[in-house]
Amino acid sequence: MIKFTVICKSNHWPARVKKITFIIKKILKFKKDLKFKEAITYNCNIILTDNNFIKKINYKFRKKNQPTDVLTFVSEIRKKNIKKFKICDIFISAEIIKKDAKRNNTTFYDHFTHILIHSFLHINGFNHIKNKDYYQMNKKEVLILKKLGIINSAFK
Repeated sequence: MIKFTVICKSNHWPARVKKITFIIKKILKFKKDLKFKEAITYNCNIILTDNNFIKKINYKFRKKNQPTDVLTFVSEIRKKNIKKFKICDIFISAEIIKKDAKRNNTTFYDHFTHILIHSFLHINGFNHIKNKDYYQMNKKEVLILKKLGIINSAFK
């Protein structure tokens, strides 16, 4: 089971929350492609931020004193006789999404969709530390984006 909550921490997002919620629901229709497991309950907090907020989180947890598009944190909880679950916090900066969308010649919402798919894959064990892992993750992202009807050369 996948539960999600959208939390707004910036004035860049309130007018977009309804559409963002719709996008999240569309993406989650591809939970098998995203490698979500039926045996795990996922509680995902999607925290919509600005550059100042995400910069503080980035510095606190990664010692990088700069804003970034997205940060994904996962805590896995296992207890005897209780279904395993993951608590996931995904922080996304509107300002970086807007800037990167323009640079990649795509829309804000299509780029948001890509970033959220990327985060969901991280939650489920994908990473991009090695080139081979990056290409595998990117291939999965492009496949899901295509299934959602989003095709853009920047995502290849």
